[in-house]
Amino acid sequence: MSTIKELREQQARIATNARAKYDEIKDNTPAERVAEIEREFDAMMADHDKIGERMERLQKLEEAEKRANDGDPRRPAGDNCETRAGGDEEPRIEYKDVFVKAMRFGVADLSREERGVLVAGRSLDKDIEQRAQATSPGAAGGYTIPEGFSGEIDKALAAWGPMLDETVARQYPTATGNPIPWPTNDDTAQRGELHTENGAVTDDGSGDVTLGQKTLNAYLYDSKVVKVSIELLQDSFFDFEGLLNELFGERLGRTGNDVLTVGDGADKPNGIVTASTLGLTAASATAVTGDELIDLFHSVDPAYRVSPRCFWQFNDTTLGSIRKLKDGQGNYLWQMGDVKTGAPDTLLGKPYKINQAMASIATGNKSVIFGDHSKYVVRRVGNMQMIALRERYMDNLQVGFIAFMRLDGELLDGRAVRHLIQA
Repeated sequence: MSTIKELREQQARIATNARAKYDEIKDNTPAERVAEIEREFDAMMADHDKIGERMERLQKLEEAEKRANDGDPRRPAGDNCETRAGGDEEPRIEYKDVFVKAMRFGVADLSREERGVLVAGRSLDKDIEQRAQATSPGAAGGYTIPEGFSGEIDKALAAWGPMLDETVARQYPTATGNPIPWPTNDDTAQRGELHTENGAVTDDGSGDVTLGQKTLNAYLYDSKVVKVSIELLQDSFFDFEGLLNELFGERLGRTGNDVLTVGDGADKPNGIVTASTLGLTAASATAVTGDELIDLFHSVDPAYRVSPRCFWQFNDTTLGSIRKLKDGQGNYLWQMGDVKTGAPDTLLGKPYKINQAMASIATGNKSVIFGDHSKYVVRRVGNMQMIALRERYMDNLQVGFIAFMRLDGELLDGRAVRHLIQA
């Protein structure tokens, strides 16, 4: 199997060859030859992207193997690595291990100690809300998924879109879902003034600070129920935790990223694209030019552009069009990052994020945004929760699983992020 380093080197070679191929296009190159070169270029970049996807999968696999080797207390530590600190004590029973056993073979198969661990784990879960006309999940036959499961799913959520990535938008976790008023202020129009000796200081109210307010709510999104047969639970040897991570991470990840990107603010988050302000209207309904991207870049105040979270955002189809743009000297606006240091690919010197929730280049669409993403706040209520419903589907010998999360999002300063809209 290729290593991540080898794959990065392959990417670098492909990018170099693709650049050389595209540079073959001159002003006097026949149209047929131009079309042929562009097809070859697109094929090379498709290979480049496929390698990137392989690198992501390989990295996830290595992380999973590391977690399995480091985190499973039942795994032998090796001939020279025996754990002796505990003497002859029995290994500690982990809630996570008991949960998996209960899901596969039922609570009746648990020992008295294991049942105690399961009950104690449920009672300690403080994030499950108790409301009127509702019973605890355990009384209904359900069991709260262990904390470790939810932590892994949180990673899967972020993988499906940049808006749930804590390195992109500002994440604001809270323990409860009460509405949070967030004060705002725009004082950029104010300036100091020259003061003359013994003169009166201006006191006409023109220098007063004006405060605004935005509210962060907590909208509830669920995964829908996933039913798993008893046969699958008992007979399967695959990573059951990984299955749950994948199923619910994909569903809630896509949903969360969608509403935080293009939500209209009506009983849902105000997405970053929706909340952004107009930076530029493109001349074409079906294309974006390099000059227009430069204009959009400079429509954002320099004070925001110096932020470490100043990014471009567009979908992958739009990126495919932008990669072909050159400046007046024939240099590509898109630049590949440093494969040795892990530096990201850039556009006009700034990194970008691929967001499939954004619209493609077409009439009237907001196809590109640029600006300081730290000004967009994602409010998350507690951790994402998963519940197993053991009794509800027992007539079909199935166990149901459901996950939910509560979130909201708002752009606190509309000038910080601007969009390009097609004609």
